[in-house]
Amino acid sequence: MKILYVAQQYDYGDPARGLSFEHCNFYDSLKNMDHGTHEIVYFPFDQVAGRLGVAQMNERLLETAFREKPNLCFFFLVSDVVSKETVQNITASGLVTCNWFADDHWRFDNFSKYWAPVFTFAITTDADAFLKYQKNSQKNIIKSQWGVNHFFYKKSDLSKKYDVTFVGQPHSGRKRLVGQLKKAGIAVECFGRGWPNGRVSQQEMINIFNQSKINLNFSNASGQINATSVAKVFFKKDARGRVLLESPARWLKNAKSVVSAITKHQIKARNFEITGCGGFLLTGYASHLEDYYVIGKEIVCFTDTDSLVKKIRHYLSNDSERQSIAMAGYERTIRTHTYQQRFKEIFKTMGLLT
Repeated sequence: MKILYVAQQYDYGDPARGLSFEHCNFYDSLKNMDHGTHEIVYFPFDQVAGRLGVAQMNERLLETAFREKPNLCFFFLVSDVVSKETVQNITASGLVTCNWFADDHWRFDNFSKYWAPVFTFAITTDADAFLKYQKNSQKNIIKSQWGVNHFFYKKSDLSKKYDVTFVGQPHSGRKRLVGQLKKAGIAVECFGRGWPNGRVSQQEMINIFNQSKINLNFSNASGQINATSVAKVFFKKDARGRVLLESPARWLKNAKSVVSAITKHQIKARNFEITGCGGFLLTGYASHLEDYYVIGKEIVCFTDTDSLVKKIRHYLSNDSERQSIAMAGYERTIRTHTYQQRFKEIFKTMGLLT
């Protein structure tokens, strides 16, 4: 199968931040799945736009799609740098298009529901958003979930050098929660932009998952009330990065998105990445997580600071139980939650695989 892959190569389009999540997970999985038998035409729109400008990047994308005539145009878009008109033209030509929509838990009302109709298929990881799409009479929706790129994320025999770690950003009260853990006498190391240890590479993150007795995951989204979030209600950036006044008709939808980003908990890719490396996962609960793991046997969940402290202390003191849960989580992830398996299910639903 020939797949035109359209996504950012670098994190937020910035080479200084390293390769993007989608490059390390989606592109690498598609490239390696089925023993590398699929042809992947790589179109990193952030880098093409950086060289040619946004308008010419869109023209180049159209030219590439019409020249290559792929079986599938796979997009990972979170903004309108690639224009709706470009996607509509590709879809209207008869080529099969799809977009993997991230963060539908809070971006459905002001982004996803407007973009889904321009694709042949739209992929969501949020069960509630799936129902919202259906209520909007959008029938091209495929419910899937995050997973692990098992070609890259590996279980290793590295020794445990950390009691408790967290890899991610310090937004939404996470610094406060980590501070409470430290006050309780728990040694926790945090990695990522905004923490003293700073950002780590993908390989360093994989090593940390393997070297930690307990890997934390926080299920809250990235929202918080501040000047930036309030400004996003009333202003937007266009494809050239210019700040423009948002249409008043979108203000309420944007406000709903901000509130959802603050209040909603979501299943994170980190759940599958940690367990896919054989790490013990202690995660905040998110709705439908039990559809993917047996809680208490394959992963462990916490609901508040007190339960988090108690469970950390318990599992640090019970090595065999912790190791048994970590192994069960690893086996479940490799058996049923790799991106290769996700993509095969998605492509069968699209009628591209039998």
